[in-house]
Amino acid sequence: MSVTVEKNDFNPELLKEKFIETYGTSGEEIKVFASPARINIIGEHIDYNGGKVFPAAINKYLYVAIRKRNDTKITYQDLKFPGIFKFDINDNFSYKKENGYANYLNGILSILKRRGKTIPSGFDVLMVSNVPPAGGISSSSALECGFAYAVSELFNLGISRIDIALIGQQSEHEFMNVNCGIMDQFIISTGKENTAEVLNCATLEYEYVPLELGDYRFVVMNTKKERKLADSKYNERRSQCEQALAILQKNGKNIPDLCSLTSKEFAECSKYISDSVILSRARHCVTENERVLEAVKALKAGDLKKLGELLRASHKSLKEDYEVTGIELDTLADTANATEGCIGARMTGAGFGGCAIALVHKDKVPSFIDSVQKKYTQVVGHDAGFFACTSGDGVKEITKEL
Repeated sequence: MSVTVEKNDFNPELLKEKFIETYGTSGEEIKVFASPARINIIGEHIDYNGGKVFPAAINKYLYVAIRKRNDTKITYQDLKFPGIFKFDINDNFSYKKENGYANYLNGILSILKRRGKTIPSGFDVLMVSNVPPAGGISSSSALECGFAYAVSELFNLGISRIDIALIGQQSEHEFMNVNCGIMDQFIISTGKENTAEVLNCATLEYEYVPLELGDYRFVVMNTKKERKLADSKYNERRSQCEQALAILQKNGKNIPDLCSLTSKEFAECSKYISDSVILSRARHCVTENERVLEAVKALKAGDLKKLGELLRASHKSLKEDYEVTGIELDTLADTANATEGCIGARMTGAGFGGCAIALVHKDKVPSFIDSVQKKYTQVVGHDAGFFACTSGDGVKEITKEL
């Protein structure tokens, strides 16, 4: 059978040539930046409950080529998306639906201005992405952080990597009206090849952990389902967790968040939560946070079998206690976990669509994809998308590498 494997790869060595074809020559240097996608290995829906997350940047990149102009004009173009967007650096930027992806870029400029950063001239931008769009691996955050870093470096603004992440998040909140967490922008800004990061989303304390997978690779599996329910269900889950925390605090537990509890402590105080749904939401938060800590230990010890077990347990909890999976994600994860060569799989991201990840032996990746695709198509009625990946660097300049 024919297998749908994500093919979005553009050779970045061609980007300077395409830039000159698009904008012509100039005495100014063309700078090129690479901004990665990410996966979250484990730690789902606990960032807003005081928990830790465990993401890694991956080797799928969005590329930004940028060059100063001698006036105040700004031009954005993308090799895969039609349209030319033109602005002026002195504009008072505001969200406009017709501006499409340019809203993400203007949002960054708006936040930079608000932070007192001066951009002395206009510039031209040409972008292209090897990150599958709307696939749950954070293409929008790659766009925000890649552009923010490119502008900072082009004009020597000296913005730190952590501030690049915070600017991206602030733009989402205030300009795009999306109340996102910090994980995506943070790992994209600060990631390092061959590592994952355990991140406390509340304090921004983080630690690099060696991501040594040996003969195994992460395979990203895209449901290709539009996530219509994700936003409303996200708000509902968040409210349920807040209810659980309030009940425990009312009954004498002096805790700032659910993930401050161990499983043993939770078992002792769970009697106070009479609603079975609220109880299950809280249980996921407590156990998922412990799985993150165990996953960090497993990777440090080189115990991939244990990591695989934790991935499976995470999906089970997200399915049964948090109820954010659905037939598409369950079919991908359950089929992957039953397929030769896979030592663990789970949904990743908000749920109700988007992506799952599987840890698969490199020699079994083609047969694994074929088997999971066949079952998924039988059950769901349309193909999924697949690609294998390795860890990658966070956003960086690659001009000299081209």
